[in-house]
Amino acid sequence: MEKLHDIRGIFFDLGGTLIYPPSGSWMFSELAYRYFPKEKLAEPSVRAAMDRASKRLDERHLLHTTDEEYAQFYEYYRAVSEALPELGLTDGDLRTVTEDKVYNKADNYRLFDSSVETLKAVRGRYRLGIISDTWPSIVPLLEYLDILKYFDCVTFSFELGTFKPDQRMYQDALSKMGLPAENTVFIDDSARNLEGAEKAGINPVLIREMPGIEPVEGIANIDRISGILELLDM
Repeated sequence: MEKLHDIRGIFFDLGGTLIYPPSGSWMFSELAYRYFPKEKLAEPSVRAAMDRASKRLDERHLLHTTDEEYAQFYEYYRAVSEALPELGLTDGDLRTVTEDKVYNKADNYRLFDSSVETLKAVRGRYRLGIISDTWPSIVPLLEYLDILKYFDCVTFSFELGTFKPDQRMYQDALSKMGLPAENTVFIDDSARNLEGAEKAGINPVLIREMPGIEPVEGIANIDRISGILELLDM
């Protein structure tokens, strides 16, 4: 595996890179699946309703508070429930699912096994940042997981109202880190997002810890986050 040279800063994605959902879904927790059975969500008409609801979430992504996040996810789950009238979900059911999504940190997210040890290994040797498509609830989650303390800067999509691979995400991150792009690396589980980073001059690294992610030719690949330690001149 070819080494990365002259790296002074590391940007991390969050979902699929440092953390993962035990349910296998970022939108539906284990509790949510009790109300929205997986087999029902797989129906084509329901998938179409979910796509429309997700598009509305994306269009209103500039957020400031978890209350705003709650309101948007409530509308998302309400739209999905309307595509499944046979479930007979009540307003109380939808609020239970939404509260779980926005506020339940302990049950809905986990750190990958090597996340903390990797952050400890690079902290102090490199400047560390986050570039993540996420929501306001990410801040209390990172505090709960006790990893926010490792980072020098963060770029969250909800603060900019846009998503990777929009160049504004990478330029915001580079501005906050204060390093030339060529002296930084970005680790993400999306080849599309890494292409955006590479366009900004950042060295891309694809992480494949989540199921189904295929290697990408021409981009450094690691199987788990600790693999970045083998790529760096440490």
